[in-house]
Amino acid sequence: MSGRTGETPDRTPGLTLVSSRGKSFRFDPGALCLELLTTGGPGAFARWEALHQPADLIVWAGRSRLPDGLDLTVSAEELERARALRDALFPLAADRAHGRPLRAAHLDVVNEAAAGPPLVARLEPDGRRAWAPGATGTHLLATVARDAIDLFTGPHAHRVRECGAHNCYLLFVDTSRPGRRRWCAMEHCGNREKARAHRARQEP
Repeated sequence: MSGRTGETPDRTPGLTLVSSRGKSFRFDPGALCLELLTTGGPGAFARWEALHQPADLIVWAGRSRLPDGLDLTVSAEELERARALRDALFPLAADRAHGRPLRAAHLDVVNEAAAGPPLVARLEPDGRRAWAPGATGTHLLATVARDAIDLFTGPHAHRVRECGAHNCYLLFVDTSRPGRRRWCAMEHCGNREKARAHRARQEP
C-alpha cells in the first residue's frame, strides 16, 4: 500500500503512488470506488490514512478519475462517512477478488451511501460538461458507492483482483481484453516479483 501524490496533466486514469522505498509509480485500479482504497483502510492499513480532514477528501476527488471542475464542500461528518465507506469497500473488494462471500455489514454501509443523491453533471451553453453547483461530500459518497455497486454486479465483477505480489494488497479491476493482469503495476510489483523469482531460481 502506498501514498497518493497526484495525477498526470492529461487526466489519464490512474494514480501516482509512492512505494515504501520512496519510488513513485503509476497505478490504475480501473474504477472510482477502488481509487478511494488508496487513501488508507481498516486495521493494519490505517497507517496509510490520508483522509485526516475534510480538505483531504476534496483533494482526493480532484485527483480521482472524476472529470475536472467539481466545486465540492465536505463536512467533518461527511469525512467520517467517507472513511467508513472506504473501510467497508476494502474488505468487500478483497472478498470479491478471492471469491469469498460478501459480508452483510459491509454491504449495508455501501447501500446506505448509495441511497443518497449522487453528483450531478450538466451541459453548458458552449457544449462543455460541467458539474451542478452545490456538490457535497454526501453527493460524492453516493457516486462512489454506486460505482462500487456497478462494479460488483457488472461484467467485470469476476475481474476484481488483488496484486499478485506477496506483500502488496492493492486492489484493481482488470479491464484488459485478455484479462491476465496480475500486478498493481508492472513497473512496481511486476518487475520486483520477476526479479525475486529469478533470484530464487539462481539459489543452489
